[in-house]
Amino acid sequence: MTTLWDRSRQVAVQAILDTAVRLFAEQGYEQTTIAQIAREAGISQRSLFRYFGTKEDLVCGDQDALGEMLKQIVEQQPAGMSAWDALRTGFEVLLTANHTPDRALELSRLIFETPSLHARYIEKRLRWQAALVPVIQARLGAAPGPAPDPRAKAIIATVFACADTATELWVGHDGRLDLADLYDQCLAAVRGSG
Repeated sequence: MTTLWDRSRQVAVQAILDTAVRLFAEQGYEQTTIAQIAREAGISQRSLFRYFGTKEDLVCGDQDALGEMLKQIVEQQPAGMSAWDALRTGFEVLLTANHTPDRALELSRLIFETPSLHARYIEKRLRWQAALVPVIQARLGAAPGPAPDPRAKAIIATVFACADTATELWVGHDGRLDLADLYDQCLAAVRGSG
């Protein structure tokens, strides 16, 4: 059950995010300060940091929490599901986890067009990949050991490359193409089935 406090927090987070995204779009990410976002959102900087740990979190969200969510979703898929399909299901859920498609497009555009954000995004996604290796190894039936199964690492790296390529194409076409379809096309191309 959602409490009044939870609903109030969601409204505050949305208002701050709306302000930040508007300012980033108008001025650019690097040129927009936390002080400016807080002032325009009508809160103190201290309050802003209670909702978002860093300026980067305003765009990328809590990447550690999202990475953990992806891992859990993949783990929860039926045992007979292929590693490829389990990862696809995880990404599908993640795409709609926190934002509307329009907001996801705005935020993705900022990430792909701002070098510092894109670098941090890639860094965090590499941590996601490392966390997924044991999950995918288990799904492949590989025995756990000190060295990761190269198949697991290759599948994960391929899936992430396809997801990022699809997202970049989606952003480049202003969200007019279907993101899931773009992902499927990318994956089919690298798997030789497209």
